[in-house]
Amino acid sequence: MHSVAGRGHAADGGGAKWSVMPDGQSLYVRDWPHPAAHAAVLIVHGLGEHSGRYEQLAQWFLARGHAVRSYDQRGHGHTSGQRAALRHGDDLLRDLAVVYHEYAIQQGRPPLLLGHSMGGAVALRAVLDGRVAPPALVLSSPALRTFEAPWLRRLAAVLARVLPNLPLRSGLALDGLSHDPQVIEDYRNDPLCGGAITPRMADFIFRAGATSIADAWRLSVPTLLLVAGSDKLVDPSGSRAFADGAWATKQLTSRFFDTLFHELFNETETGRHQVLARLAEWLRRSATA
Repeated sequence: MHSVAGRGHAADGGGAKWSVMPDGQSLYVRDWPHPAAHAAVLIVHGLGEHSGRYEQLAQWFLARGHAVRSYDQRGHGHTSGQRAALRHGDDLLRDLAVVYHEYAIQQGRPPLLLGHSMGGAVALRAVLDGRVAPPALVLSSPALRTFEAPWLRRLAAVLARVLPNLPLRSGLALDGLSHDPQVIEDYRNDPLCGGAITPRMADFIFRAGATSIADAWRLSVPTLLLVAGSDKLVDPSGSRAFADGAWATKQLTSRFFDTLFHELFNETETGRHQVLARLAEWLRRSATA
């Protein structure tokens, strides 16, 4: 990893650095170190956001003995380049593999992998492809199926070939992020959050979700699937379809929260407490299994 400490904004108390990918793209990496960690976790953020939005979740893991790392995926946050643009269709998967293996070497152990929304699709697809082999996987509202019409998904596939990085608006329904109005307001006022997408990025999300559902039977890593039943940003039926396909693997634990919105870790306190309680319970069981 090529590091430049202190570059950019890092409110994590641990510092920021830069990781250079094989194609030359530098990714902004954010660490929350733990001096006596017994485990580590790598967090993969969703579309239009960035690693800094996981400060509260990182502190929760720190309090439970985990070192934490996250990074701004290409086209997001402090990472440079066109917003939500990719050079190749599998860039996000390649990036995750590099960051994951770097972190595993530095920690002396493979970290748990946690992906939210688009980051959930990236994490799951990377695991199913064998690019990474975490000891455990947590998926929060993974983007395995969207509410977009079939014709729009087909259009994205065509444009991904002819105009792959055409700037478009993602149209994310921000009022569906959380029941907490402060979360929505903070997102709107965050200069590192945005509503951009490109055809290649959209096509990746559509394909990664559909193929992950089709490949659910191949799941070989203990996985916790956390699903927002009232999600307005991704279609929770995708998670149900994945759960149906993965049940025979005996690797999947699913928890559905019928009334909660998309950002389960940023919900109002009662809902967030329920989600974190399920996560803590599953981590304890996984550690003793």
